[in-house]
Amino acid sequence: MPGKAVLALEDGSAFEGAGFGAAVPATGEVVFNTSMTGYQEILTDPSYAGQIVVLTYPLIGNYGVNPHDFESRKVQVSGLVVRQHCDRPSHWESERTLHEFLDSQGVPGISGVDTRAVTRRLRTRGVMTGTIARDSAEQARQHLIVHPRYDDVDFVKLVSTRHAFDWGSAPRELAGGPSIVVVDMGVKYNILRILTAKGCRVRVVPAATPAEDILAMAADGVVLSPGPGDPALLEYAANTARGLMGKAPVMGICLGHQVLARAFGGRTYKLKFGHRGGNHPVCDGETGRVHITAQNHGYAVDADSLPGNVAVSHVNLNDGTVEGMRHRELPVLSIQYHSEASPGPLDNTYMFDRFLDLVTDAGK
Repeated sequence: MPGKAVLALEDGSAFEGAGFGAAVPATGEVVFNTSMTGYQEILTDPSYAGQIVVLTYPLIGNYGVNPHDFESRKVQVSGLVVRQHCDRPSHWESERTLHEFLDSQGVPGISGVDTRAVTRRLRTRGVMTGTIARDSAEQARQHLIVHPRYDDVDFVKLVSTRHAFDWGSAPRELAGGPSIVVVDMGVKYNILRILTAKGCRVRVVPAATPAEDILAMAADGVVLSPGPGDPALLEYAANTARGLMGKAPVMGICLGHQVLARAFGGRTYKLKFGHRGGNHPVCDGETGRVHITAQNHGYAVDADSLPGNVAVSHVNLNDGTVEGMRHRELPVLSIQYHSEASPGPLDNTYMFDRFLDLVTDAGK
């Protein structure tokens, strides 16, 4: 039987519920996601490293956990907060329950929480540090005292691959198609799946790989991946981006987009509560079309800080924030949202085609 648990926030508020998953305490930045499906993808998304995720959809765990819908090799979130945890899933591909999955990964969850109240608090006061624990609220708050601030930690170094590797079964030298190097700042597997499905040879390299090493791999194009944390801490990644621009086509996604902005000389800033969910409207300035996008980011690019040779290509229709950029002369583009969204929406894989068109043009 689950024991009592508490979610304690740094503003002094506390929410009691029932613990599931691992019976250990966890502290992190508390954020909310409004997606109705995809909890397995959310849990394994490296962009959530260091964060406790509150899911606003009320019933979580009802289709279990399967072997296919991983976005990385493990659970990346620090903890999970849900309204109702389903411990009897029904799906033909399910191999274990959400509780079993979290427990096996040493990650705690709490259910029975008024997630609407938590979300309203975060929307009003902004994201804040919190702790999930099987202790009293006062004991749980003690974890907050010694825990470092989310903005002070380079989480990319924690989630990036330690060694370069090729994605897919065929050796790169035997496969056809363009050679794409993905700089892993917290890459999601679906980026690699999509590039491979489009005929690319894909090599993944650590986030700190210098530009000259990437260019020595005869890369036809480079993707700067999504990832966790504050882009202001990633000057090494911005230096890599600067070294690549003009020498190979580059695409940045989410954190990669923010790193490119800083490489251009622009600024980034923290959003009050971020964009996390599967229903954010974004206007593509090139076509005028509005796309529904999946998003997961707590920082944004300051449009006024971008140089004149960089154009804002996409805009968020909810708050006007920058959702994409393109360089006016060089083959460089970026998007803030997730074109590789899984389980969806699937409106935005066209951005990979736009990037691969740059790769093709550069090779002529």
